[in-house]
Amino acid sequence: MQLAVPDAAAAAEGWTALVGAEHHRDDEVPPLRARRSTYRIGTGFVEFLEPDGAGTLADVVQAREGHLFCGGVSTPDIGPVVARLRSKGMEPVVYRGQAFLHPAVAGDDGVPLVLSADDPQPKTGLVDFLYEVTDLRHDASGWTKRYADLFGLDDKVFVPISSDAYGYEGVLTLFDDDRLDRLEVITPTDPDKTMGRFFAKQGESLYMCFAETGELGEIHRRTIERAAPHTANPQTDADGAPSGMFLHPKAMGGVMLGLSRRTGAWQWSGHPDRVEPLS
Repeated sequence: MQLAVPDAAAAAEGWTALVGAEHHRDDEVPPLRARRSTYRIGTGFVEFLEPDGAGTLADVVQAREGHLFCGGVSTPDIGPVVARLRSKGMEPVVYRGQAFLHPAVAGDDGVPLVLSADDPQPKTGLVDFLYEVTDLRHDASGWTKRYADLFGLDDKVFVPISSDAYGYEGVLTLFDDDRLDRLEVITPTDPDKTMGRFFAKQGESLYMCFAETGELGEIHRRTIERAAPHTANPQTDADGAPSGMFLHPKAMGGVMLGLSRRTGAWQWSGHPDRVEPLS
């Protein structure tokens, strides 16, 4: 995940305190005119991008303050993927082993993603792995087809998704039928709900991200202890841990982080038979 933020250290505080992210390295990303502070979380990374003078990052932070800038996708070799994207009319900006696809640097044909080479890591912190970003679109069906075409995804494993409670409908573009990794491409349907109000204000953009964890009880305890803004599911296990929760943007540097218990997300991801019962 990449977050565009006015202050990387301040944005990282919630990630370290609530879900146990650990600082990994600091560097610069000249194509974005950004200073980058990278943290390990789960088996992946969160990159906090802070403006380094006038330019791309300064512009997007001025427009939206802290927010989810890009979702991260990885591949064993970015070269063939970049070649495919260029054959589809996109012009990624490649720098130090990453391809930046955001429209702010790749032009109108870009998408809010950053492509990196696989870098397997042992699990860090209280999160097992990050698996989803939510992409709000006026035409979720059309954008689902575009993502499938850009990245050569098998749309037979995609899963339709809708929610009256949150007010949306769309598709989970599962990258692999055996894994939760995907883009949630959806269209808000209720302008009075939180997502609908966000969509009316920000337009087509990333909304939130999701992670799986076996440590919901500890995360919930830390959240209560710090009085961090959150919403916890009313369903709990025998120890009182919620079955899922949302850490609000004010607690997480500008992004909503959803947390599902181990295997729980398969309930709405096409394989409810894979959901392990609550203890």
